[in-house]
Amino acid sequence: MPKTFQLETPRLLLRRWQETDRAPFAAMNADPAVMRFYPAPFTRQESDESIDRYLAAFEREGFSFFAATLRETGAFAGTIGLQTMRDAVPNLPQPAVEIGWRLTLDHQGLGLAMEGARAIVDFAFRQLALAEVVAITTLANHPSRRVMEKLGMTHRSELDFNHPRVPSGHPYERHTLYSLHNPNISEVSCSTPL
Repeated sequence: MPKTFQLETPRLLLRRWQETDRAPFAAMNADPAVMRFYPAPFTRQESDESIDRYLAAFEREGFSFFAATLRETGAFAGTIGLQTMRDAVPNLPQPAVEIGWRLTLDHQGLGLAMEGARAIVDFAFRQLALAEVVAITTLANHPSRRVMEKLGMTHRSELDFNHPRVPSGHPYERHTLYSLHNPNISEVSCSTPL
């Protein structure tokens, strides 16, 4: 895989991770307000392990979650991208490719998640020729669900599930799934192997 990679939007640069991203990524993941829909904020080690997984995934698959920075200033804004799901969602053929985003508190509510997610969907469907992308979140994460809906994703309530990495009985254990089909590929659904 190429060592350099980037996608540009009007306000964002989505690119491969650099060593200088580790500290701001860890700070974002340690912020209880950013992580309010997760069971707990991440430790520095968990954040570093996430970046290591993203880098390895890019080498292996040609996509991952990317660092999102502001084009104008270079400021770290968060992460937006794709990943092959690590955990099996019941009744969803695997492997499934998930689109997701997480932004620093200062960069939330500005339309950046939507802007970056649109670029990632275009990349997924045009360059990677993926048949479908899915997104998951806790039922209570209405801001993320709004982004999914604005992307044109379909809520698949029949595929809602208890997330295997969320403690049993936790308020955020129950997750919901949305899917988006590549319009260039016909007859694909969450019930059809990818």
